[in-house]
Amino acid sequence: MDGLVISWIGALAGLALAIILILRKLNPVYALFLGAIVGALLGGANLVQTVDVLVSGTQSVMGTVLRVLAAGVLAGVMMESGAAETIAQSIVRKFGGSKAILALALATMIITAVGVFIPVAVLIVAPIALSVGNKMGVSKLALLVALSGGGKAGNIISPNPNTIAAARGFNLELSHVMLAGFVPAVCGLIVAVLLASMLKNKGVMVTDQEADNGDTDTSHYPPLGKAIVAPLVAVILLMINPIGSITGIGFLSTFKVDAMYILPIAGIIGMLAMGQARNIVKYTTAGLNKMTATVLILIGAGGIAGLISASDLSVQVVALIEASGISGTFLAPISGILMAAATASTSTGVILATGSFGEAILNMGTAPLAAAVMVHTGATVIDSLPQGNYFHVTADSMKMSIKQRMGVVPYEVMVGGTMTIVATIMYGFLL
Repeated sequence: MDGLVISWIGALAGLALAIILILRKLNPVYALFLGAIVGALLGGANLVQTVDVLVSGTQSVMGTVLRVLAAGVLAGVMMESGAAETIAQSIVRKFGGSKAILALALATMIITAVGVFIPVAVLIVAPIALSVGNKMGVSKLALLVALSGGGKAGNIISPNPNTIAAARGFNLELSHVMLAGFVPAVCGLIVAVLLASMLKNKGVMVTDQEADNGDTDTSHYPPLGKAIVAPLVAVILLMINPIGSITGIGFLSTFKVDAMYILPIAGIIGMLAMGQARNIVKYTTAGLNKMTATVLILIGAGGIAGLISASDLSVQVVALIEASGISGTFLAPISGILMAAATASTSTGVILATGSFGEAILNMGTAPLAAAVMVHTGATVIDSLPQGNYFHVTADSMKMSIKQRMGVVPYEVMVGGTMTIVATIMYGFLL
């Protein structure tokens, strides 16, 4: 593959084909691979070079894949043990009915932030939301805006695949990217709560039958004190290095243990604290199964990222930005927005944006941490479209029709857009 430069036209054609195939319901992994193959061939590569492009691209995401698989241990423990449900219910009970919308958004944010996938976090909190919405007269539209907005906020400060991809894409520590997303996340949470509060009387209300479906036997769930052990250990271990860097404490700043070790260790410690050591095989297997689909999509995204990286598309984009007079800083959030919109996936959008435009973003003078945060928040803006599974999972969880679910998308864009604007101002212009 030495000296091979694929035409940007071929790269765009391959990306467009992949998007069309995803929209036509072809498995996203095959759609991404097929787009990469066709794009490479159209761009001037021969059959052998095309294979090299795909192999190179998929190899570039293996570091992310390893860390995502490791995160499966923590995710499996939190989901299978009932710890995530315990945390969510405790938050809602603590805030009470008068602050129901804030409680639901905060619960989803925290559940996502501790390592649970955002679709699963919404599934966990949805039954509680339906019950609360029925009692308090809050519409489904407002409930899902709160849940999805809170989940998006938690997603940019979590050890989830999207954050791992953002960190690895710019060779950063996971904890640094998580910490840098905190202020944008808080702003996203505030906007989600405000929007949901404004919409609580708009749209379809929750029926008694739907609320009854939210009744769940919680007798086997762990108490809150034990449920928070796993995420607390993970957060403490992940934050040691950045806290040391900020405070100038030498022995803390030299603590550089990769998330690949920290996340499984935290999951196992949490499992032991809950007295569930006998379920280690069950929980880790469930976590691995949850990660499998994401890992496959990441590999597919790596293939098409390899195509774009081997092309001169980034050169053309940089030239276009320079000619237009727009600040090169905007390339980072724009790439995240476009790639996530194309794939309807935050994690896939991040891996495509970092793999395809990462070098160009850095060449524009953007610092790696700033680039990671802006790409990451950008990927939360238009990632909830019908070609992705999140759209349908959340619609089913809230007993909404496709039309009703589409009505939530503009408000999700506002939440993601707020986080992106805050991140861009903070890291692109102020810091």
